[in-house]
Amino acid sequence: MIEIIDLTKRYGNFTALDSLHLQIEKGTVFGFVGQNGAGKSTTFSILATLLAPTSGTAFINGYNILNEPKMVRRQLGYMPDFFGVYDQLKANEYLHFYGASYGIPFSERQNLIPQLLDLVNLTHKQDSYVDLLSRGMKQRLCLARSLIHDPEVLILDEPASGLDPRARVEMREILKELKHMGKTILISSHILPELAEMCDCLGIIDQGRLVAEGSVSDIQDKLKGERVIIVKIIGEIEKAAQFFEDDPNVSKLSIGEAENTMQFTYKGTDYEQTELLKRAINHKIAISSFSEVETDLEDVFMEITRGVELS
Repeated sequence: MIEIIDLTKRYGNFTALDSLHLQIEKGTVFGFVGQNGAGKSTTFSILATLLAPTSGTAFINGYNILNEPKMVRRQLGYMPDFFGVYDQLKANEYLHFYGASYGIPFSERQNLIPQLLDLVNLTHKQDSYVDLLSRGMKQRLCLARSLIHDPEVLILDEPASGLDPRARVEMREILKELKHMGKTILISSHILPELAEMCDCLGIIDQGRLVAEGSVSDIQDKLKGERVIIVKIIGEIEKAAQFFEDDPNVSKLSIGEAENTMQFTYKGTDYEQTELLKRAINHKIAISSFSEVETDLEDVFMEITRGVELS
């Protein structure tokens, strides 16, 4: 559905995008995460045929962005990070304007626009002027605008930027509905947990280069390093602590402030961790809980963008 081949964009000696190679299957919600200036908006502008690459190319639903820009624009709905709205129009007039721009007949727009307003929860605001809408409502209206021609692909650049928590939840629910409708969605953010909640796959971009790609769990698993284990014991904590300290994969063990708990870092494999738990039970250590601390996604993002080597 989306195929990006060695896409590069240079401004003089500055490389904004460096040989990006990526393939996104139909019906996938793909999250593109990176710090401000990492290359997200540059990528999206090129895919939307608004910016010419220095080299490389991309295909949207089989159409080449360089040779077939008009057909590409028909395939996608693009919502930029900074969008313009016509303040003196009402919400339904705003959508009629864009529908007419795509050549959609008035009779079709009469049926289509109420459906779009319902999808983005703005039916009650159809006769409100755009400049009187909240930021979250304007974001949703612009999402409806990008759907007016029923595109196969949606490219959404920071759609939740500046939204309050309630508006973020509303946006997330709308994206879930679009996914159920079979849309292929490429969405960006500089907040990793925000994307993790709504995406099938993630790509992390840093300094114009794609440094990691996969599911959230895949990206976490690719990080080299140690995991943190918390164990709660029934009985003598010192004896249990000594047992775990004797394992060569265990380090930095400490007894917690909570009653009969300990914490340590573990560098072994999943299989070795399972065997450790089995040996502890066979050693007559009464364990009421044995859990791995979930990796903080922001920490994962910081580690990857520091240049951690991924296998």
